[in-house]
Amino acid sequence: MNESSRVKVIAIVSPADMQRAWAIRRRVFIEEQNVPEEIEMDTDDAHAFHALALLDGAAIGCGRMLDHGATEIKIGRMAVLPEFRKTGVGALILRFLIDRARTRGFRKATLHAQLSAEGFYLKEGFSPIGGVFDEAGIAHRKMERTL
Repeated sequence: MNESSRVKVIAIVSPADMQRAWAIRRRVFIEEQNVPEEIEMDTDDAHAFHALALLDGAAIGCGRMLDHGATEIKIGRMAVLPEFRKTGVGALILRFLIDRARTRGFRKATLHAQLSAEGFYLKEGFSPIGGVFDEAGIAHRKMERTL
């Protein structure tokens, strides 16, 4: 079954929805990937634009974007619960963030992709920039795309 047809992506505007996004990030990044909590829960959350993916009202994925200069945004904290990966949910979140960035007048998006997710971002129009680097103990590569 293709669950992505039943998924709704929303902008997070309430503290309750932010708590739901943090719960997903805690499960994916801190518990599953062993990212230290002090790295994962950072001060950028306060001024980022956040998105939440809902399936029948249940939070199953999230992402955020930060203004990164006058014309660029940085996408990050993309997380989908394990049982919903490879269903199209991540693409829905990413496209929602990109659409919002375009609406706000940004012309370029960058991100730090975990190497295991590089193929996903390539399919969504991102190109690798530079070599592999370590971030929170996980191999990453910078990627970018024009909006």
